[in-house]
Amino acid sequence: MTHPDFDTLFGARRVMAILRGMPPAETVRLAERAWALGIDLVEVPVQTSDAVPALRAAVAAGRERGRPVGAGTVITGEQVTAVLEAGAAFTVAPGLDLAVADDSLRHGLPHLPGVATPSEAQLALRHGFTWLKAFPAVTLGPAWFRAVAGPLPALHFVATGGLDADNAGDFLAAGVRMVGIGSALADPAQVDRLAELLTADPVG
Repeated sequence: MTHPDFDTLFGARRVMAILRGMPPAETVRLAERAWALGIDLVEVPVQTSDAVPALRAAVAAGRERGRPVGAGTVITGEQVTAVLEAGAAFTVAPGLDLAVADDSLRHGLPHLPGVATPSEAQLALRHGFTWLKAFPAVTLGPAWFRAVAGPLPALHFVATGGLDADNAGDFLAAGVRMVGIGSALADPAQVDRLAELLTADPVG
């Protein structure tokens, strides 16, 4: 199956804002805050159907500014259909479910599957995925990424789960291509520091 091009969508971007569990207006407010900082990528998780209106609102706001908005926690075919109708630019999953991945790709949506072991990463690579979400990144630690890069150099990782402005730089330094930041965006003490990550030198 042909994969839509994540290299083009993600490119050299270093930070993705993950806006989980908020009403539409607050989701749009924080998305606009992220965009103002130069964080172009936004993900809105849709673990329940109640989150789809927030995704739809963020997609509409992003469309006005030329910013892609993806849907996270997509773990069923029904969710793929819902986020496609909402206008999501890509889908993200916490784990590796090849049926959901294929369903997303059939609809032309790039899919970022989650992995936490070399075996899962190898299976994803065999299925044609070179961009993977590593979750939970804070549990895996930066050393995990350095180790996996040895036998699997073709992979590009997006590290998510427990990251903030205090530890995200360690993961980027370990070779992670992008970090996903959630609750830190709402913290005035950290949010401005996230912009510093945008100038980190790309790896690979």
